[in-house]
Amino acid sequence: MGSEFRRQVHNIGRRRAWVIWAVGLSIYTLAVFHRTSLSVAGIIAAERFEITAAQLSTFTVLQLAVYAIMQIPVGVLIDRYGSKLLMLVGLTLMTVGQFWFAFAGTFEAGVAARVLLGCGDAMIFTSLLRLIAFWFRVKQAPMVTQLTSMVGQLGAVVAATPLAAALARFGWAWSYGIASGAGVVLGIALVLIVRDSPYVGDVVERIKIRALAKTMAEVWGNPGTKLGLWVHFSSQFGPTVFTMLWGYPFLIAQGLESTLASGMLILMTLTAMVAGPVVGLLTSRFPYHRSTLVLVLVAAIAAVWAVVLLWPGPAPLWLLVVMVMVTAIGGPGSMVSFDLARTFHPSERYGRANGMINVGGFVASLMTIGLIGLVLDFRAPGGPSTYVLDDFKVAMAVQFPFWALGAWQLLRYRRKGRALIGQHPGAMQALRGGEAVLPGLSRPADPRPAPEPPDPEDR
Repeated sequence: MGSEFRRQVHNIGRRRAWVIWAVGLSIYTLAVFHRTSLSVAGIIAAERFEITAAQLSTFTVLQLAVYAIMQIPVGVLIDRYGSKLLMLVGLTLMTVGQFWFAFAGTFEAGVAARVLLGCGDAMIFTSLLRLIAFWFRVKQAPMVTQLTSMVGQLGAVVAATPLAAALARFGWAWSYGIASGAGVVLGIALVLIVRDSPYVGDVVERIKIRALAKTMAEVWGNPGTKLGLWVHFSSQFGPTVFTMLWGYPFLIAQGLESTLASGMLILMTLTAMVAGPVVGLLTSRFPYHRSTLVLVLVAAIAAVWAVVLLWPGPAPLWLLVVMVMVTAIGGPGSMVSFDLARTFHPSERYGRANGMINVGGFVASLMTIGLIGLVLDFRAPGGPSTYVLDDFKVAMAVQFPFWALGAWQLLRYRRKGRALIGQHPGAMQALRGGEAVLPGLSRPADPRPAPEPPDPEDR
């Protein structure tokens, strides 16, 4: 097991890298659209399939459950077969799943379609992260990762307003059917443009089945992996729960009109887009304080939600705006977890490490979404038409135990991660000095950087 000699044939961080990233980003943006396409269609879906709030939650919970379950096997497959093949398979599954959902006539068929969509979605983001790790320099990668998250959220913007307008004008089948067709166009671009690596030679790890369990145990046993997982768990689920299903009806229960509620979802996305580069800059300049940054963000999100839920009656619009904007920053905060993977793992294990880390936020999201649905059904068994604001306040309060658990585990594994770094000569000094890739952990203790050959296409 291991990577053979690799020869660099393309410059990293130059024009070719940006073009490849742009194609991958477009596919990720489409994945975000598919993932959040129920954000403004929840009530319509409940009426179309004649289902309860818990059953409505099932659409998203199962989709996220499949996404989370797939992360570790997908990480292994990415390290074995590369990003391009996995993205192609994932794009195909998303396209088929969304097309099926467009014409599903029963609740069971709709669930099956969302499961297929979640399976395809699971292959996109971690594949794109691996492309970024190979095609961009160490100092570029945190910012490019944040840009990926930031621009990718445009998919949520499209799901918030244009899709709502399309549903009103063209109906369910046409709206979702046309949306599925974008995958065909992006699939062609993926095949023609994307390359796994700027190197010739083995760019994937030739994993032997007998050694797989050992390597997976090594990746999981690294405290940096668990630190990244709990960073993702703590910061990601808040905005995900809000944008994927329950934010829109919660805002309607607060007394907002549908147009304003949709606009708040867009505000959340735009806030994340603006905050992303700031978080990326802080991450790249102060890697030693990455976990502290996330802890501050999680505390701020929990605090503003506490104020909104304890406010007597509907919260004022300005407070809801603050809540939406603060919650949105959790998305960029969760991207810090993947920068931790680069610190604690060599490049040939990025897929597995990122896959394990990416489980965190989505497990928290699916559990929170499901619990909110159960609480709403318990308090208002009459269905969506009987929900009142107090029902939503109680239901949305289930987020607090998840924030508390995530913050506690983050503090726990931060100590263990720093202890591991301290065992490698020069690693802690490098981390405090602003380096994210450390000697003895994610690179050899005595690296000899190879010169980058000129690339005629980059001139």
